[in-house]
Amino acid sequence: MSDSLSTQDIHSLIQSIRGQRVILASDLAKLYGVQTKRLNEQVRRNPQRFPSDFMFQLTADEVDTLISSRSQFATLKKGENIKYRPYAFTEHGAIMAANVLNSAQAVAMSVYVVRAFIQQRETIAANKTILKKLAEIDKTLLQHNASLREIYQKLLPLLQPPPDPPKPQIGFRERSPRYGFARPSRR
Repeated sequence: MSDSLSTQDIHSLIQSIRGQRVILASDLAKLYGVQTKRLNEQVRRNPQRFPSDFMFQLTADEVDTLISSRSQFATLKKGENIKYRPYAFTEHGAIMAANVLNSAQAVAMSVYVVRAFIQQRETIAANKTILKKLAEIDKTLLQHNASLREIYQKLLPLLQPPPDPPKPQIGFRERSPRYGFARPSRR
């Protein structure tokens, strides 16, 4: 599975819940090649390895919101109903889950999961830096706003395309007394 999987594929599985970037137990179990039931079983057997900042269980409202956001027409197939509220794992919880599962695929996939979390963190940090720089530029422009507006007003006529030349009139025109031409008489 790891040959065809990239960190971009895992990005779609990472969600923001309670202000944290998490991956749901069912998605993590698929990545690690185990059943969700087995992953949850290992979590219950090792509660000391999963403090609240590594993993938490979703509330009923969060589950309802999650289901409605995943599919507008939430029709569950047989065996896909949600009996238990799912767990959500943070980056550190995903690593710990790979350790408690202790399978070769879980360990290999945990590297991809961690890389996806890191890449998302770097993207968010880059966006914050860009927004900060834009705010600084905006602040500087406000200080020089009057000067820039005056320059803009002077440049605006120069930036406009020249008007189209008048088109020559082609064809027969009737002479009219209104415009100083004699109209031919009709007899």
